[in-house]
Amino acid sequence: MSALIKDLKDGDEFVGYYLIKELEAKQTNSSIPKDFLDIVLADSSGIISAKYWEASKTDIETFFPMCLVKVQGVVQVYREKLQVKVIRIRKTMEQDGVSLTDFIRSAPVDANELIPIIEQAIGSLSHKDIKSIVTFCFEKVKDKIQSAPAAKSHHHAYFGGLAYHIVRMLEIGEFICRQRPFLNSDLIKAGIILHDIAKPVEMISEYGMVLDYSNQGKLIGHICMAANWITEAAIRLEIDLESNVIMALQHLVLSHHNLGEWGSPVQPQLPEAVALHYIDAMDAKLQMVEDMLQTTAESEEWTPVIRGLENKAIYRLKI
Repeated sequence: MSALIKDLKDGDEFVGYYLIKELEAKQTNSSIPKDFLDIVLADSSGIISAKYWEASKTDIETFFPMCLVKVQGVVQVYREKLQVKVIRIRKTMEQDGVSLTDFIRSAPVDANELIPIIEQAIGSLSHKDIKSIVTFCFEKVKDKIQSAPAAKSHHHAYFGGLAYHIVRMLEIGEFICRQRPFLNSDLIKAGIILHDIAKPVEMISEYGMVLDYSNQGKLIGHICMAANWITEAAIRLEIDLESNVIMALQHLVLSHHNLGEWGSPVQPQLPEAVALHYIDAMDAKLQMVEDMLQTTAESEEWTPVIRGLENKAIYRLKI
Protein backbone atom coordinates (compact mmCIF):
# COMPACT_ATOMS: atom_id res chain seq x y z
CA MET A 1 0.00 0.00 0.00
CA SER A 2 1.46 3.37 -1.03
CA ALA A 3 1.93 6.08 1.57
CA LEU A 4 -0.53 8.89 0.87
CA ILE A 5 1.21 12.15 0.06
CA LYS A 6 -0.79 14.04 2.69
CA ASP A 7 0.51 11.66 5.40
CA LEU A 8 4.22 12.04 4.54
CA LYS A 9 6.33 13.66 7.28
CA ASP A 10 9.90 14.92 7.54
CA GLY A 11 12.29 11.98 7.74
CA ASP A 12 9.87 9.38 6.37
CA GLU A 13 11.38 6.73 4.11
CA PHE A 14 8.77 5.22 1.84
CA VAL A 15 8.00 3.22 -1.27
CA GLY A 16 4.84 3.83 -3.28
CA TYR A 17 3.08 4.42 -6.55
CA TYR A 18 2.45 7.97 -7.76
CA LEU A 19 1.57 10.03 -10.80
CA ILE A 20 4.10 12.45 -12.24
CA LYS A 21 2.03 15.63 -12.50
CA GLU A 22 4.89 17.87 -13.63
CA LEU A 23 8.46 17.15 -14.69
CA GLU A 24 11.39 19.22 -15.89
CA ALA A 25 14.98 18.17 -16.60
CA LYS A 26 17.41 20.66 -15.07
CA GLN A 27 21.08 21.01 -14.23
CA THR A 28 22.74 21.77 -10.91
CA ASN A 29 24.66 25.03 -10.40
CA SER A 30 27.85 23.19 -9.44
CA SER A 31 31.16 23.75 -11.21
CA ILE A 32 30.48 20.56 -13.15
CA PRO A 33 26.72 20.71 -13.85
CA LYS A 34 24.82 17.46 -13.32
CA ASP A 35 21.42 16.56 -14.70
CA PHE A 36 18.50 16.10 -12.32
CA LEU A 37 14.72 15.76 -12.58
CA ASP A 38 12.50 18.36 -10.90
CA ILE A 39 9.23 16.49 -10.34
CA VAL A 40 5.80 17.08 -8.84
CA LEU A 41 4.34 13.78 -7.61
CA ALA A 42 0.59 13.41 -7.16
CA ASP A 43 -1.95 11.00 -5.76
CA SER A 44 -5.61 11.32 -4.79
CA SER A 45 -4.64 13.07 -1.54
CA GLY A 46 -2.39 15.82 -2.87
CA ILE A 47 0.92 16.75 -4.46
CA ILE A 48 4.54 17.05 -3.33
CA SER A 49 7.75 18.36 -4.91
CA ALA A 50 10.47 15.78 -5.58
CA LYS A 51 14.05 15.80 -6.84
CA TYR A 52 15.84 12.93 -8.56
CA TRP A 53 19.47 14.00 -8.37
CA GLU A 54 21.10 11.05 -10.09
CA ALA A 55 19.16 11.30 -13.36
CA SER A 56 20.78 9.73 -16.40
CA LYS A 57 20.13 10.57 -20.04
CA THR A 58 17.92 7.48 -20.18
CA ASP A 59 15.90 8.72 -17.18
CA ILE A 60 15.35 12.07 -18.87
CA GLU A 61 13.97 10.26 -21.94
CA THR A 62 11.94 7.73 -19.92
CA PHE A 63 9.80 9.84 -17.58
CA PHE A 64 7.16 12.40 -18.55
CA PRO A 65 4.04 14.13 -17.13
CA MET A 66 1.00 11.85 -16.61
CA CYS A 67 3.34 8.88 -16.21
CA LEU A 68 2.71 6.43 -13.34
CA VAL A 69 5.82 5.55 -11.36
CA LYS A 70 6.99 3.49 -8.42
CA VAL A 71 9.16 5.61 -6.14
CA GLN A 72 11.50 4.88 -3.26
CA GLY A 73 12.28 8.13 -1.46
CA VAL A 74 12.92 10.02 1.72
CA VAL A 75 11.04 13.12 2.87
CA GLN A 76 13.06 16.22 3.73
CA VAL A 77 12.28 19.85 4.56
CA TYR A 78 13.54 22.48 2.11
CA ARG A 79 12.67 26.15 2.62
CA GLU A 80 10.00 25.19 5.13
CA LYS A 81 8.26 22.83 2.68
CA LEU A 82 8.29 19.06 2.46
CA GLN A 83 10.21 17.67 -0.49
CA VAL A 84 11.03 14.13 -1.60
CA LYS A 85 14.56 13.02 -2.37
CA VAL A 86 14.02 10.23 -4.89
CA ILE A 87 16.36 7.29 -4.33
CA ARG A 88 14.93 4.96 -6.99
CA ILE A 89 12.22 5.42 -9.59
CA ARG A 90 10.72 3.31 -12.36
CA LYS A 91 7.63 3.32 -14.53
CA THR A 92 4.82 1.10 -13.32
CA MET A 93 4.19 -2.28 -14.91
CA GLU A 94 0.95 -4.16 -15.52
CA GLN A 95 1.65 -6.53 -12.60
CA ASP A 96 1.77 -3.56 -10.21
CA GLY A 97 -2.03 -3.42 -10.49
CA VAL A 98 -2.39 0.36 -10.51
CA SER A 99 -4.25 2.58 -12.98
CA LEU A 100 -4.31 6.29 -13.70
CA THR A 101 -7.76 6.83 -12.21
CA ASP A 102 -6.44 5.70 -8.79
CA PHE A 103 -4.39 8.91 -8.62
CA ILE A 104 -6.89 11.50 -9.84
CA ARG A 105 -8.26 14.12 -7.45
CA SER A 106 -11.81 15.12 -8.31
CA ALA A 107 -14.51 17.48 -7.11
CA PRO A 108 -16.53 16.31 -4.07
CA VAL A 109 -19.65 16.21 -6.27
CA ASP A 110 -19.76 14.18 -9.48
CA ALA A 111 -19.71 16.25 -12.67
CA ASN A 112 -22.82 14.40 -13.88
CA GLU A 113 -24.70 16.04 -11.00
CA LEU A 114 -23.12 19.47 -11.48
CA ILE A 115 -23.82 20.07 -15.17
CA PRO A 116 -27.64 19.78 -14.81
CA ILE A 117 -27.51 22.37 -11.99
CA ILE A 118 -25.69 24.81 -14.28
CA GLU A 119 -28.15 24.08 -17.10
CA GLN A 120 -31.06 24.64 -14.70
CA ALA A 121 -29.58 28.03 -13.75
CA ILE A 122 -29.31 28.96 -17.43
CA GLY A 123 -32.91 27.87 -17.97
CA SER A 124 -34.06 30.08 -15.10
CA LEU A 125 -32.72 33.28 -16.71
CA SER A 126 -35.70 35.50 -17.48
CA HIS A 127 -34.05 38.03 -19.81
CA LYS A 128 -34.22 36.59 -23.33
CA ASP A 129 -30.94 38.05 -24.65
CA ILE A 130 -28.95 37.20 -21.51
CA LYS A 131 -30.26 33.64 -21.64
CA SER A 132 -29.38 33.30 -25.33
CA ILE A 133 -25.83 34.60 -24.87
CA VAL A 134 -25.09 32.45 -21.82
CA THR A 135 -26.47 29.39 -23.64
CA PHE A 136 -24.29 30.14 -26.69
CA CYS A 137 -21.12 30.43 -24.59
CA PHE A 138 -21.89 27.39 -22.43
CA GLU A 139 -22.46 25.19 -25.49
CA LYS A 140 -18.92 26.01 -26.66
CA VAL A 141 -17.40 24.13 -23.72
CA LYS A 142 -20.20 21.86 -22.50
CA ASP A 143 -18.28 18.69 -23.36
CA LYS A 144 -15.02 19.91 -21.81
CA ILE A 145 -16.49 21.36 -18.63
CA GLN A 146 -17.30 17.86 -17.35
CA SER A 147 -13.65 17.28 -16.47
CA ALA A 148 -12.05 20.74 -16.57
CA PRO A 149 -10.25 22.10 -13.51
CA ALA A 150 -10.83 25.74 -12.53
CA ALA A 151 -7.11 26.50 -12.32
CA LYS A 152 -3.67 24.96 -12.64
CA SER A 153 -2.89 25.08 -8.93
CA HIS A 154 -4.64 27.95 -7.10
CA HIS A 155 -8.15 26.60 -6.48
CA HIS A 156 -10.44 23.79 -7.67
CA ALA A 157 -7.40 22.38 -9.51
CA TYR A 158 -8.82 18.92 -10.11
CA PHE A 159 -11.23 16.84 -12.22
CA GLY A 160 -14.61 18.62 -12.41
CA GLY A 161 -13.25 21.59 -10.45
CA LEU A 162 -14.62 24.28 -12.77
CA ALA A 163 -18.20 22.95 -12.72
CA TYR A 164 -17.98 22.58 -8.92
CA HIS A 165 -16.71 26.18 -8.61
CA ILE A 166 -19.59 27.50 -10.74
CA VAL A 167 -22.23 25.57 -8.78
CA ARG A 168 -20.87 26.70 -5.42
CA MET A 169 -20.85 30.30 -6.68
CA LEU A 170 -24.44 29.94 -7.87
CA GLU A 171 -25.41 28.87 -4.34
CA ILE A 172 -23.71 31.94 -2.83
CA GLY A 173 -25.20 34.17 -5.53
CA GLU A 174 -28.72 32.92 -4.85
CA PHE A 175 -28.38 33.86 -1.17
CA ILE A 176 -26.91 37.29 -1.91
CA CYS A 177 -29.67 38.12 -4.39
CA ARG A 178 -32.29 37.29 -1.74
CA GLN A 179 -30.47 39.39 0.82
CA ARG A 180 -29.77 42.28 -1.60
CA PRO A 181 -32.82 42.56 -3.90
CA PHE A 182 -31.36 45.62 -5.66
CA LEU A 183 -29.04 43.22 -7.51
CA ASN A 184 -30.16 41.90 -10.90
CA SER A 185 -30.25 38.14 -10.38
CA ASP A 186 -30.00 37.41 -14.11
CA LEU A 187 -26.72 39.34 -14.30
CA ILE A 188 -25.38 37.64 -11.18
CA LYS A 189 -26.14 34.16 -12.52
CA ALA A 190 -24.87 35.03 -15.99
CA GLY A 191 -21.65 36.50 -14.59
CA ILE A 192 -21.03 33.42 -12.47
CA ILE A 193 -21.46 31.06 -15.42
CA LEU A 194 -19.48 33.22 -17.86
CA HIS A 195 -16.60 34.48 -15.70
CA ASP A 196 -14.38 31.38 -16.19
CA ILE A 197 -16.24 29.84 -19.14
CA ALA A 198 -13.19 30.00 -21.43
CA LYS A 199 -10.86 28.18 -19.02
CA PRO A 200 -11.33 24.79 -20.71
CA VAL A 201 -9.94 26.40 -23.89
CA GLU A 202 -7.29 28.46 -22.08
CA MET A 203 -5.79 25.38 -20.39
CA ILE A 204 -4.76 22.05 -21.85
CA SER A 205 -5.79 19.51 -19.22
CA GLU A 206 -6.03 15.77 -18.87
CA TYR A 207 -7.94 14.03 -16.07
CA GLY A 208 -8.37 17.40 -14.39
CA MET A 209 -4.66 18.27 -14.40
CA VAL A 210 -3.31 21.18 -16.40
CA LEU A 211 -0.46 20.11 -18.67
CA ASP A 212 0.06 23.50 -20.32
CA TYR A 213 -1.73 26.61 -21.50
CA SER A 214 -3.02 26.72 -25.07
CA ASN A 215 -1.72 29.31 -27.52
CA GLN A 216 -4.97 31.24 -27.02
CA GLY A 217 -4.55 30.92 -23.28
CA LYS A 218 -1.02 32.29 -23.38
CA LEU A 219 -1.68 35.08 -25.88
CA ILE A 220 -5.25 36.13 -25.00
CA GLY A 221 -6.34 34.55 -21.69
CA HIS A 222 -9.71 33.33 -20.47
CA ILE A 223 -11.01 36.78 -19.49
CA CYS A 224 -10.61 38.34 -22.93
CA MET A 225 -11.62 35.11 -24.66
CA ALA A 226 -14.95 35.07 -22.79
CA ALA A 227 -15.56 38.74 -23.61
CA ASN A 228 -14.92 37.89 -27.28
CA TRP A 229 -17.39 35.00 -27.08
CA ILE A 230 -20.06 37.41 -25.82
CA THR A 231 -19.41 39.59 -28.88
CA GLU A 232 -19.54 36.53 -31.13
CA ALA A 233 -22.84 35.46 -29.54
CA ALA A 234 -24.33 38.91 -30.09
CA ILE A 235 -23.36 38.87 -33.77
CA ARG A 236 -24.70 35.34 -34.31
CA LEU A 237 -27.91 36.09 -32.42
CA GLU A 238 -28.33 39.54 -34.03
CA ILE A 239 -28.26 41.37 -30.70
CA ASP A 240 -27.21 45.03 -30.81
CA LEU A 241 -23.50 45.21 -29.92
CA GLU A 242 -24.11 48.62 -28.35
CA SER A 243 -26.84 47.33 -26.04
CA ASN A 244 -26.60 47.56 -22.26
CA VAL A 245 -26.87 43.77 -22.03
CA ILE A 246 -23.68 43.20 -24.03
CA MET A 247 -21.86 45.96 -22.15
CA ALA A 248 -22.95 44.56 -18.77
CA LEU A 249 -22.00 40.96 -19.54
CA GLN A 250 -18.61 41.97 -20.91
CA HIS A 251 -17.98 44.21 -17.91
CA LEU A 252 -18.81 41.36 -15.51
CA VAL A 253 -16.27 39.10 -17.21
CA LEU A 254 -13.58 41.74 -17.72
CA SER A 255 -13.69 43.04 -14.14
CA HIS A 256 -14.13 39.88 -12.09
CA HIS A 257 -10.43 39.65 -11.10
CA ASN A 258 -10.74 43.25 -9.85
CA LEU A 259 -7.16 44.44 -10.45
CA GLY A 260 -4.93 44.84 -13.49
CA GLU A 261 -2.14 42.81 -11.91
CA TRP A 262 -4.63 39.98 -11.45
CA GLY A 263 -5.66 40.10 -15.12
CA SER A 264 -8.67 42.45 -15.17
CA PRO A 265 -8.42 45.41 -17.58
CA VAL A 266 -11.15 47.25 -15.63
CA GLN A 267 -12.35 47.25 -12.02
CA PRO A 268 -15.94 46.37 -11.04
CA GLN A 269 -18.20 49.37 -11.59
CA LEU A 270 -21.64 47.73 -11.72
CA PRO A 271 -23.33 46.51 -8.51
CA GLU A 272 -23.45 42.99 -9.94
CA ALA A 273 -19.76 43.17 -10.91
CA VAL A 274 -18.79 44.06 -7.34
CA ALA A 275 -20.87 41.13 -6.09
CA LEU A 276 -19.41 38.75 -8.69
CA HIS A 277 -15.82 39.57 -7.73
CA TYR A 278 -16.42 38.84 -4.06
CA ILE A 279 -18.54 35.74 -4.72
CA ASP A 280 -15.69 34.40 -6.85
CA ALA A 281 -13.04 35.35 -4.29
CA MET A 282 -15.00 33.88 -1.38
CA ASP A 283 -15.54 30.52 -3.04
CA ALA A 284 -11.97 30.32 -4.38
CA LYS A 285 -10.30 31.24 -1.09
CA LEU A 286 -12.48 29.00 1.08
CA GLN A 287 -11.82 26.15 -1.35
CA MET A 288 -8.08 26.77 -1.02
CA VAL A 289 -8.46 26.40 2.75
CA GLU A 290 -10.66 23.29 2.49
CA ASP A 291 -8.36 21.61 -0.01
CA MET A 292 -5.26 22.37 2.05
CA LEU A 293 -6.87 20.99 5.22
CA GLN A 294 -7.90 17.84 3.35
CA THR A 295 -4.44 17.32 1.85
CA THR A 296 -2.53 17.96 5.10
CA ALA A 297 -2.12 15.15 7.60
CA GLU A 298 -4.58 15.52 10.48
CA SER A 299 -1.68 15.18 12.91
CA GLU A 300 -0.32 18.51 11.64
CA GLU A 301 -1.63 21.56 13.53
CA TRP A 302 -0.62 23.97 10.76
CA THR A 303 -1.10 23.58 7.02
CA PRO A 304 1.63 24.60 4.60
CA VAL A 305 1.35 28.22 3.47
CA ILE A 306 -1.37 28.95 0.90
CA ARG A 307 -0.12 31.13 -1.93
CA GLY A 308 -3.59 32.48 -2.71
CA LEU A 309 -3.97 33.65 0.89
CA GLU A 310 -0.89 35.88 0.89
CA ASN A 311 1.27 32.90 1.88
CA LYS A 312 -0.54 32.40 5.18
CA ALA A 313 -0.78 28.99 6.84
CA ILE A 314 -4.03 27.80 8.42
CA TYR A 315 -4.23 26.54 12.01
CA ARG A 316 -6.36 23.45 12.65
CA LEU A 317 -8.19 24.72 15.72
CA LYS A 318 -9.73 22.10 17.99
CA ILE A 319 -12.37 23.15 20.54
